[in-house]
Amino acid sequence: MSSGLSHVTFISADPDRMRDVLEQVLDARCVYDSGLETFSVSEERFFMVGDVWVAVMRGPPLPARSYNHVAFRIGEGEYDAKLARIEALGLELRPPRPRVDGEGRSIYFYGPDNHLFELHTGTLAQRLARYAQGRGPQR
Repeated sequence: MSSGLSHVTFISADPDRMRDVLEQVLDARCVYDSGLETFSVSEERFFMVGDVWVAVMRGPPLPARSYNHVAFRIGEGEYDAKLARIEALGLELRPPRPRVDGEGRSIYFYGPDNHLFELHTGTLAQRLARYAQGRGPQR
């Protein structure tokens, strides 16, 4: 049985640009930078986003965008400030999916290599409690 998430790795053509996104939007802290030395398949940087280890490795960007994404939890009071940081970096926002009241709010944005990120204010417990009430958004 898995004991939880170990880390998330993003491949980036421009690790400096990805660092800016992680540090300026997610308040990440860089804890390792290999420089030109490699222990893995390419140069790499390790960041901490809260308790989550995020690795960035140099490589080609994703060839296409999709809804596959990583969501990071933010407080409701952080929503507007995070949105402003994303806009200040010139990152492309993706329209949010239809939501029902009580499941939290999300900001979706693309990183520089076609990765989709989500900043979400809700919790799994809140979402399950809301879904148990029935009647999702009308499409």
